[in-house]
Amino acid sequence: MSDRLTMESIARLVPLGSRVLDLGCGDGAMLDWLQRERRSSGYGIEIADDNVLACVKRGINVIQLNLDEGLSMFDDQSFDVVLQVDTLQHLRNAETMLIETARVGRTGVVAFPNFAHWPNRLSIARGRMPVTKRLPYQWYDTPNIRVGTFKDFEVLATKNRLAILDAYGLQDGREVRFLPNARAGTAVFKFERG
Repeated sequence: MSDRLTMESIARLVPLGSRVLDLGCGDGAMLDWLQRERRSSGYGIEIADDNVLACVKRGINVIQLNLDEGLSMFDDQSFDVVLQVDTLQHLRNAETMLIETARVGRTGVVAFPNFAHWPNRLSIARGRMPVTKRLPYQWYDTPNIRVGTFKDFEVLATKNRLAILDAYGLQDGREVRFLPNARAGTAVFKFERG
C-alpha cells in the first residue's frame, strides 16, 4: 500500500518526531515518507531480499527478520509507534504479533484489507471469493494467510485488552468514518495497551 493519500492518512497517526518501528516495511516507502514529512526516525523489519535492498538504497535502517519469530530483540516500549501496514494478514500468528506490537511500542497502528467491504460481500453472495483492487489475487494464489474485518479487529483488540485510540476505513485514499466495516476496503486502527 504505497498510495500517497493512504500514506498521508496513516502518517497523521504518527506524532512529529516519533521513533517508529515499521513491521513488514516493504521497500521502505512509508518510513521514507515519515522521515521526510514527520521528522521520524527508526527501523523497518522486512524479510524479502529485494525489499531490504530497496530500503538500503532509500537510506532506511532495516533489519532482515521473519516476523513470525517475534520481536524479542526489542525492549518494552522501545518505540513511540509500531506500524503494521498490510502485514497482519500475512502472519501465521497475527494475535501474538499484535501483542508484541503493543509491548514494544507506546502505540500501534495497523492497516489491513477489510474483508467485510461491500464488494467482497457481494462477491461471496454470488458464490465466489472476491478479487478487487484491494484484494487482487485469486483464492488459490493469494499471499494472505487470513482475512479479517473491521469488526473482527475490534473483537481481537478487546480480547487482548488493547485500547483503540482511533479507527476508520480507507477507500480510494479517503478516510471513511461512517460504517467503515461495509464502506471501506482498508481498516485502520491506532491502539495502545489498555
